[in-house]
Amino acid sequence: MFAGKSIISINEISELEIIKILETAKKLEEMPDSKKEKLLADKVLATLFFEPSTRTRLSFESAMKRLGGKVIGFADPKVTSASKGETVHDTIKMVENYADAIVIRHPLEGAARVASEATAKPVINAGDGANQHPTQTLIDLYTIKKTQGKISGLSVAMVGDLKYGRTVHSLAVALSKFNCSLYFVAPEILKMPLHIKAELAEKGVEFAEYDEIIDVIDKVDILYMTRIQKERFPDPLDYENVKSIYILKKEMLKKAKPTMKILHPLPRVNEIDMDVDSTPYAHYFQQAANGIPVRQAILSLVLGAIK
Repeated sequence: MFAGKSIISINEISELEIIKILETAKKLEEMPDSKKEKLLADKVLATLFFEPSTRTRLSFESAMKRLGGKVIGFADPKVTSASKGETVHDTIKMVENYADAIVIRHPLEGAARVASEATAKPVINAGDGANQHPTQTLIDLYTIKKTQGKISGLSVAMVGDLKYGRTVHSLAVALSKFNCSLYFVAPEILKMPLHIKAELAEKGVEFAEYDEIIDVIDKVDILYMTRIQKERFPDPLDYENVKSIYILKKEMLKKAKPTMKILHPLPRVNEIDMDVDSTPYAHYFQQAANGIPVRQAILSLVLGAIK
């Protein structure tokens, strides 16, 4: 099902494939380290990060090493031939000689697709501009399932930068496969893109748009917060106008369902007060930890170590 497959867009991963990845992550999380550390003992992963990353890069590298594999790559494109004008295509044609799988993060939308078309080796999209971040979405789904016992039939609110936020784009599409109701909370200039809303409407997915967090807190099972992404704004003044528009505070959670969980792809800037961290609703650091078993599952599946 997965051996040799590239993971570029959540749109291309079926409901059954999502379930397979989540089930594999659960098995790996429960598997003894002594058994896991042999799964990818003869494999090499290349991590090509043309854009800054902490959690994604380190969790991929940790996942690979804990499975017994090796990692090569870079976290700064200035030290690569990209600084001399080498194209993504040519970079991948070189790297495919050194590695069995490639993880790429790039600021340009579509870069991961170009990479996958340049090689027969599996390519995993770790974020391409404001487009997609499929492995983060799989982590989100795994976290939702662990906290709610299911991923179908839930109510999920997404808050903040819904225009440039690749995590919410991928998550909205993924949840559309599981009969979820969606709530979008964003200022006018950061609303969910029309093409995402059109896709949801075509699939018959229920969604509604709101201006304030407080309007949705009592309605949802998952409150998915995002930061306002300064680096995506073409006009710095637009960023200044909205950078602090949503700040989740502890007192705002009084009407939340007892089982509601707050997720965030991180990093956090100021959109969640630190006093929220101590509440039973906060689950974003556990969400980040789930990156290890989920990315182990993806690597094991695309490299054929698990069928």
